[in-house]
Amino acid sequence: MSDRTALILLACTLTLVIAALAGTGAGYLARRDHATYPTALARAAVAFAATLTLAAAITTALAALGH
Repeated sequence: MSDRTALILLACTLTLVIAALAGTGAGYLARRDHATYPTALARAAVAFAATLTLAAAITTALAALGH
C-alpha cells in the first residue's frame, strides 16, 4: 500500500467518524429537547448526511483548485 492510498483511506475514515459524531450529537440534542425517538433519529440522519455532503463539496472545491 502506498503512502497516498493510506492517506486517502485515513481521510475517508476521519470524515466518517466526524460525520458519525455530528449525527450522534444531533440525535442526542434532539432527544434532550424532548423529541420522540423517530424524530431524533431523523435529525441525526440529516446531520450525518449534511456532514458528508459538506465534506464532498469541500473535497471537490480543493480538487478543482489543485489543477
